[in-house]
Formats: sequence, structure tokens, C-alpha cells
Amino acid sequence: MAFSPVGMSKHDLDTPALLVDLDKMEKNIETMAAICRKHSINWRPHTKGNKTPAIAHKLLDAGAIGVTCAKLGEAEVMAAAGIKDILVANQVVGVAKMHRLANLQRHADVMVAIDNPVHIQMISDAAEEIGVTVRVLVEVDIGMNRCGVLPEKPALDLARQAEAAPGVVFAGIMGYEGHVMDLPDQQKEKACGEAIGHLAATKELLEKSGLACGIVSAGGTGSLSHTPGCRGLTEIQAGGGIFMDTFYPSAMNVRGLDQALTILTTIVSHPAPDRAYMDAGRKTTFGAFSLPEVMDRQGIRVTALSAEHGYLELEKDAGLLQIGDKLELISGYSDMTVFLHNQIFGIRADRVEAVWEILGRGKLS
Repeated sequence: MAFSPVGMSKHDLDTPALLVDLDKMEKNIETMAAICRKHSINWRPHTKGNKTPAIAHKLLDAGAIGVTCAKLGEAEVMAAAGIKDILVANQVVGVAKMHRLANLQRHADVMVAIDNPVHIQMISDAAEEIGVTVRVLVEVDIGMNRCGVLPEKPALDLARQAEAAPGVVFAGIMGYEGHVMDLPDQQKEKACGEAIGHLAATKELLEKSGLACGIVSAGGTGSLSHTPGCRGLTEIQAGGGIFMDTFYPSAMNVRGLDQALTILTTIVSHPAPDRAYMDAGRKTTFGAFSLPEVMDRQGIRVTALSAEHGYLELEKDAGLLQIGDKLELISGYSDMTVFLHNQIFGIRADRVEAVWEILGRGKLS
């Protein structure tokens, strides 16, 4: 029988190991679900950060109507795990992907974003060939200047083309207010209102023109305090907050969620009293936006990451630290940390309760 770490103390795990505190994660999930209930909007959380169907099912159990994915490959993983309502919040392009998208419709209802007639034609051709329909959301550029058509008339024109195309079903619109995430709170509230206002105005124009616009989707964890209350939205996509990390509170001023994602690491070198090195580097946790932080130990600070090592600065009050000792780090940016690992250990009361394979890892197409 294969060895299972379930029941072990987390401190006995080999390192580096990716951990999630289940009590904290479940509390975060409930907090985010409650925000959606408070504002009477649906929750379609992004799974690009967790890439783990077992966690996605916890989101559904908490009231999510479906999930959002970044890539078609991630959607295939979620569909294989029995999740039926999926949004790929990006454009899907190419004959091979279109055949995958069309065939996937027999197993789940997978929507995709579009911002050009070329997308409509490709989806229509594949859907007609397979004999299915594919729902689409017109992506609207609400200020981020990335993908998307301009609000109102350009979005209406594209929606009409989608509605007329065989095998394509126009389901609504989406946008992303990513450009406001790092603003101070007062500025962020105003900027969120302006950004989502473009979606609300577009929805009104669509409906006045006779097109049903059942879905208006937006929102990320960085704007969780403001976007859900904006007029016109039907759902939010915020998902990263279930883990939290050092990035969301430091760069985006996110409050009210617990830092649940951690990395267990081992001291591998201690060449001087004021510095030591651990076996968790850039291949273990992302630190470009915000470095990981040592949990439950005073006087130890992560100062840098190289490929395989984390650099620790030790103050006089750090206490005795020896080679072989283990530390727990609050993760740097979680979206860029999870995919570095094959599995995640679910921890409760300092013991391993579950081991989940990160099945969406490497699904880049």
C-alpha cells in the first residue's frame, strides 16, 4: 500500500511543501460567499490560482454557481472533475483549441470570452461541425487597456454578430477592473464605480436594443471591498482571496481574509549569526511582487530568493536557529506559487487532513 501522510504532523513533512490551513481557507470561502449574498450577486470564483478540483468543489458547496478558468486546459480539468458551469475568461484561438472547446460542451457548459468577429467565426465553425452550441461573453475594456472591445456601441455590434452566428449563444458581457487594484481605498472605490459603470451602460444599451444580457461578470480579490456593490453586475470572479498571501494585503490593501497558504521549508545553511538559508527559493514560491514572510517566529525576515534558496536575515531576538530546523512561510503571491507544486497538503490543527493533486498545473493551452 502506498504511503500516505494523512494524520502526520505537518512538521514531519519533507520540504519544501505547499500547505493550506483548512480552517482559514474555509473561513475565507465563507467570507467571500457572504459578500456575494449580501449584494445579491452570483459568485463564479477564479480557479487559476488554486488549479485544484477538490478546492473548486468546496467553492461550489459554499454557493458558487460555477468557476472561472484562465485557460481551456484548466477548464478541461474542472469538467473532468464533474464541474458543469465554467467560464474561460480569456479568448480561445486556433483550430485545435476550437475542436477541444466544442467537444467539451458535451461534458460541461463552458463559456469563453470574445472581443473580435474572428473569435465568433472560429467558434461557430467548430460548434457547427460537432453539433453543439457554445455560450460566449463579450469582453469589454473597462479601463485596463488589455483585451476587450470598447463599451456600449462596439460591444453591442459584436454581441449582435455573436447572437446571429450558428452554434454561438450570446450570454452576456464581462470586464476586469485590474487597473484599479493597487489604488488607495478612497480612489479605488471611485475607480471601481467608473469601471463597472461602463459595463452597466453597455448592458442597458444591449437590452434597449433587444438583446438579453443575462451575465455581467467582473471583479477580483483586490477590489472585493468595492466591486460587488456596483450597479449592474450579476456575478464576480474573485477567487485568489481564498488563499490570501503577502501580496494582497501589502499591495492591494485587502483586509478581512486570513493568510491560509504557506510553505514548509528547512534551514539548509547557517554560515553566520545574522543570516541563514532555506530550501525554498523561486522554484517554490513567487516573490517578485511581495516576498514570503516567516510565520510565528520573531526576528527572522526573508530578504531575497534565488532559484533554490531563500535568504534569511536574523535579528538578535530571532532565537536559536539550527541547520535542519523547519520554518513555515506565508506565501508570496499565491497565483504564481501554487502552480510550482504537484500537490497541496490540507492542514487542520497542525496535522495533514488531505493531500490534493494540483491537476491544473501545466495546463497552459
